[in-house]
Amino acid sequence: MKVEYHPAVEKELREIIKYYNGCAAGLGSDFLVEFEKQVASIISNPFLWVEIEKGVRRTLLRRFPYVIYFRIVNPGLLRITVVKHQRRHPRFGRR
Repeated sequence: MKVEYHPAVEKELREIIKYYNGCAAGLGSDFLVEFEKQVASIISNPFLWVEIEKGVRRTLLRRFPYVIYFRIVNPGLLRITVVKHQRRHPRFGRR
């Protein structure tokens, strides 16, 4: 299955990694590894995750307080639409 990222996700990931690297050396890399593991889990079984509204599913990162929202565009394409901190407003990035 192919994965594509909304352009805002790429920007958000860069900011998150920068923030965590400022907290501790290598922590940004740890975040990215955790994110990539979760994306791999989504790819392996995309229908496992909670559908929060029509066509939009959500999963939580295990180690970091972040949420990933995604859509299954078609059987061969998954689109990551939002990556956000769990304390952000629930509607953040959902448009």
